[in-house]
Amino acid sequence: MELKRVVVTGLGALTPIGNNIQEYWNGLANGKSGSAPITYYNTEKFKTKFACEIKNFNTSDFFDRKEVRRLDKFAQYALVASDEAIADSKIDLDTVDKYRVGVIWGAGIGGLETFQNEVMNYANGDGTPRFNPFFIPKMIADIAPGNISIKHGFMGPNYTTVSACASSANAIIDALNQIRMGYSDIIVTGGSEAAVTEAGMGGFNAMHALSTRNDNPETASRPFDATRDGFVLGEGSGALILEDLDHAKARGAKIYAEVIGGGLSSDAHHMTAPHPDGKGVIVVMKNCLRNAGIHPEDVDAINTHGTSTPLGDVAELKAIKEVFGEHAKNININSTKSMTGHLLGAAGAIEAIASILAMQHSLVPPTINHETQDENIDPELNLTLNKAQKREVKVALSNTFGFGGHNACIALKTFED
Repeated sequence: MELKRVVVTGLGALTPIGNNIQEYWNGLANGKSGSAPITYYNTEKFKTKFACEIKNFNTSDFFDRKEVRRLDKFAQYALVASDEAIADSKIDLDTVDKYRVGVIWGAGIGGLETFQNEVMNYANGDGTPRFNPFFIPKMIADIAPGNISIKHGFMGPNYTTVSACASSANAIIDALNQIRMGYSDIIVTGGSEAAVTEAGMGGFNAMHALSTRNDNPETASRPFDATRDGFVLGEGSGALILEDLDHAKARGAKIYAEVIGGGLSSDAHHMTAPHPDGKGVIVVMKNCLRNAGIHPEDVDAINTHGTSTPLGDVAELKAIKEVFGEHAKNININSTKSMTGHLLGAAGAIEAIASILAMQHSLVPPTINHETQDENIDPELNLTLNKAQKREVKVALSNTFGFGGHNACIALKTFED
């Protein structure tokens, strides 16, 4: 069976450094930090008092009051980003075969704010179970693609992938395979997350996973820096329209890039910590290269998982050196989480988009906030530190890993007919 070629024909983003694709790219290219003191609740008693929140987002610009009551933030973010991507793709919603258009979405947690608020309301009450009738349908992680599908009438495959921080990368790989096999013509894919809540921040603080650089939050996300002390929690959404190449060409669609492969693996090591030698990461990148039909020396850029944690950053770079050998020194390696923070289940989507935009603009976004060389990191690796670098990017990898040892890697290529 000959596999279909799969291309990207639409993009949408709602991020801590920009509320649409153009703003997002401007933030990436200029090394903008999205980290700032939390505005959603009183942080006085919390260890970490900052995050990468969405800014200047007014729900009334997108939803009426009834919709707001029925949609958790993570679903709102999903609808906004997917609407931008659908509009960008110029799909004719009146003529497209909606039985062959699906939605495969990623979310690591789902409606955390809804869950938190409903449980707290119950706990603070008189014991009578007075729950909002929208509690469950607002909270469940699969409701985001459900809402996208309902809004547009897409009747193809519809589900959510949940693999912690690898969730939306898994969704993109599933979408790739769905189209490759000829089951669908178009998949709306990506991910969303909205975990900047008391429960979210408190839970990650309890694990000692978050940075506590409260005196200077703008510089707290500092992947690969010797003084890094944990990740910065972010929120938002990224959406991509994946499409069968023949279908895209037949309708004269604009093509951003080709998705040429995806790899998956497991660390099988620890609930939250990466394997110290990056064994699962080595496997996932090799699987991705093999699936894409490319060689290590073909890769120009890697958007790393790079969360700014002491163990994870070192393990990932060890794995890159193992897989790419001497060629690793020729690759532009970066971490856009230095700007956006860690969007958990949405990370894979916004970072795949960052890789595509780097191809489009021949510019690799920087890893900002780097000040001190880590003695455990090879200084000859080009980590694209502090300033964007001009570079023709023909092939890029995007790495995303999740608690539980879930690893995903996406291979993207500039489109050539």
